[in-house]
Amino acid sequence: MKKYLIYIAILLIVGFGFYNKIYMPKHTFQTTQATISDMSVSVNGVGNVDARDIYKVGSVYGGKVLSFDIQEGDFIKKGELIATIDSIDLEDKILEQEANIKKLQNDIKALKLDKQSAITQYNYQEDIYKKNQNLFKKGAISELDFKKFETNRDVAKLLVESLSSKIDALYSQITQIDANTEGLKARLLRYTILAPIDGYVTKKLISAYQIINPNQTLIEIVNPEDVWIATYIDTRISGEIKIGNSATIKLRSSKKKYSAKVINIKPVNNSVTNEREIDVGFENLPIPFYLEEQAIVDIKIKELYSVAKVPISALTIYEEKDGVWLVENNRAKFKPLNILAFDKQSAATKDITQKDILIIPNPKKITLENGMKIYYD
Repeated sequence: MKKYLIYIAILLIVGFGFYNKIYMPKHTFQTTQATISDMSVSVNGVGNVDARDIYKVGSVYGGKVLSFDIQEGDFIKKGELIATIDSIDLEDKILEQEANIKKLQNDIKALKLDKQSAITQYNYQEDIYKKNQNLFKKGAISELDFKKFETNRDVAKLLVESLSSKIDALYSQITQIDANTEGLKARLLRYTILAPIDGYVTKKLISAYQIINPNQTLIEIVNPEDVWIATYIDTRISGEIKIGNSATIKLRSSKKKYSAKVINIKPVNNSVTNEREIDVGFENLPIPFYLEEQAIVDIKIKELYSVAKVPISALTIYEEKDGVWLVENNRAKFKPLNILAFDKQSAATKDITQKDILIIPNPKKITLENGMKIYYD
């Protein structure tokens, strides 16, 4: 009998120890509760400093590069001289053409004087012709004499017409030379390379006095207003992003966060990565900036007001549904949730109240099931 009582005592002691040391700890969970507040919903992406347009400035013609003092990082204004290309003998040809025009203009002046003299001679011969025509009609002079006067008049007229033709021909030559000269001047302008926009020189691709080929790029310019962060965001979370959304940019080279806005959304998704390019522009561009520098972008897409914020630690998945475990009458009950958004520490939902007691799942404790009796701190 004593032996039987000893066994019972041992079993009670073991059972009590098991209950207190194993069963109770396995069924005892920490709990938490939701808070009610507003939440800013945002999406994050990693991208690089890029630009809408990168202007590649070069020369139409090849040759030796002169007057080229531009350096990378320089800010240049529209119309500012970038470089001069050796135009060889274009200027000499233009001067030669201009000298030819002056010579032709002088020749025209001389011919005009000759023409005026020829007109005077023609008018004189015309008067003599008319007077002798009357005398011929009266029979006072012979037909042979009259023909001499008529011939003199016609020769004088032909001289006037000849001089007019020569003057017109010289004017035509001047027009042709003018056109050639303008062409040479236009070509000469292309040997002078000017900045097409205000911007920063991001690349210098040649050196002074280098021989370049036609259409070779000398420098690359970026307009500060065109600079943005090209970031790539999964299409599953980028659908609510709109042009104009507020954002912040953190460059790899700085701890500072820069205010920004979404200024462009590329219309084509990447079929390989299933990402969409979202371009975010600085409100105040940091100077200097560096193309291709990595940056982190945080885009604010909406504001949720008076929502329940459930700690991330309380979230779980049960039967392929997102939700939380609640305590009801000291038993566990799974509550599916419609998650509206996440921040770093919590999830927003309207399916939970502040009064609900949320179980924090613990992989070291027993697996929760609906209706399971639990203990909580």
